[in-house]
Amino acid sequence: MQFVTRQVAMNRFRMIAALALIYMVFAILLNSVGTVILQSIYTFGVDKPQASLLELFKDLPIAITSFLVASFLPLLGYRRAMMIALGIVACACVLMPLYPSFRTTELLFTCVGVSFALTKVAVYSSIGLLANDRSEHGRLTNTIEGLFMVGVLFAGWLFSAFIDGAKPTSPSWLNVYWVLAVICVLVILLLATSRLDESAARTEETKSMRGSLLEMLHLFLRPLVYVFLTSAFLYVLIEQSFSTWLPTFNNEILKLPNAMSIQLATILAGASAVGRIIAGQLLRRMRWYALLNICVLGMGLLVMLTLPLAQGVVERADVGWMNAPAAAYLIPLIGVLMAPIYPVINSVALSSLPKPSHAAMTGLIVIFSALGGTLGSRITAIVFSRFDGIHAFYFSLVPMLLILVTLFFFKRETDRAGTATATITLAAK
Repeated sequence: MQFVTRQVAMNRFRMIAALALIYMVFAILLNSVGTVILQSIYTFGVDKPQASLLELFKDLPIAITSFLVASFLPLLGYRRAMMIALGIVACACVLMPLYPSFRTTELLFTCVGVSFALTKVAVYSSIGLLANDRSEHGRLTNTIEGLFMVGVLFAGWLFSAFIDGAKPTSPSWLNVYWVLAVICVLVILLLATSRLDESAARTEETKSMRGSLLEMLHLFLRPLVYVFLTSAFLYVLIEQSFSTWLPTFNNEILKLPNAMSIQLATILAGASAVGRIIAGQLLRRMRWYALLNICVLGMGLLVMLTLPLAQGVVERADVGWMNAPAAAYLIPLIGVLMAPIYPVINSVALSSLPKPSHAAMTGLIVIFSALGGTLGSRITAIVFSRFDGIHAFYFSLVPMLLILVTLFFFKRETDRAGTATATITLAAK
């Protein structure tokens, strides 16, 4: 009996490790878009608006794939879907150094988008199967999302290691994709040797494609869902504005070399990882709504205090880590305040729904997140191109103000949902 219990515990650990690793792989790929935009401008000679389309090639397939297949994933199987996603990405990574061009880069991010849609729905739905209660769901979500940010942090250093600092136009950075292809294969092997009981994710209604699609559409009947989706949309709009364009901001506004611009941008990812870890502890002592309001207000204050420090920076030949502009270190600290918002609202929304609805709900989350990411990057690119990076980052204050409004309504709807659930429970007793 103890042997069986240990086997179950070990398999659960392997599955959680696989979820964390696959999320870290996609963290590297998804958040390399800022680095790839910067390098594409130099290596392939594209302009900023054209380079910003990489965000569209990444996010549009995420939205379309999520809409088409998210609610059907219980039929395919979450573990199998993740293995397929990793296989697609591994093949796309191999093509990058073999056929270097901006078109191949567009194909890569299209494959990454399609694969991440499968992965995110599978990962979030699997968390619901592995967690025993709402508290554990929140902790596991924050842990995996925190490791996602560790992957983002690692991405900047990984890519910068392959960049030729003496020759910015060199295509040597494309060799990083050999490493990423190997990592994908290793995670596929881990998933292939792990097991996940997915029976709780299926009901009679979701065992058919028609029933699965209706499950997703029925979610729109809940006010909580569309208020939450608006909040998620606004958050990702803010996040992608900073994470995608911070390397270019460091390079053009703060006058830093390419490799250093990318490395300094990883402070944002590190700060985000710290923010999610701290948030996991703070949520034990304070309500999520109070925490998120403090985070959003702090973000706005930090933007207004630090961006003036980025004005009038003069290019220096001897610039290094010890004498870089203060703004290069202060602006990425917004990640500490920004990071807790997304996993917290996701966990609150998903744990309010039955497990068979998690795949459909996660599909909607991915769709609206992708649309927010595309719009945020596009707006930032346009403002960056027509004005400058400082004005582009100031624009983030608008969605910050709007997210305060949507969080108020999201809190009201979750309170109503909790009251309704308690009433049903008492009536059943």
